[in-house]
Amino acid sequence: MIYRLVAELAMVTHFAFLAYMVVGGFLAWRWRRTIWMHLAVAGWGLLSVVTGVECPLTLVEDWGRRNAGLAGLPASGFIDHYIEGVIYPEEYTNLARLLVAVAVLFSYVGYVLRRQ
Repeated sequence: MIYRLVAELAMVTHFAFLAYMVVGGFLAWRWRRTIWMHLAVAGWGLLSVVTGVECPLTLVEDWGRRNAGLAGLPASGFIDHYIEGVIYPEEYTNLARLLVAVAVLFSYVGYVLRRQ
């Protein structure tokens, strides 16, 4: 039971992390100090996409699932399991990444303009 809870919490945290990656820059328009946290999150997202480094939350969820007697995440990871092919078709992965990047960049431009 505890292992399944660990896996579920890791999954929910992962989704929250991804949502914050998309909208966190806009939240910084209101709460300016959060821009630093968002820069770190966006930096991690960029590093993950460019280098393919595995997210620690994926490792934690996989560990929890396996120890709970469930099937682990596929080798392709969290995004491929829960998002690609589920929320959008796999052939639109690059478009989805581009839209996230545009949203983040737009939020940063808005942050700078609102700061002046």
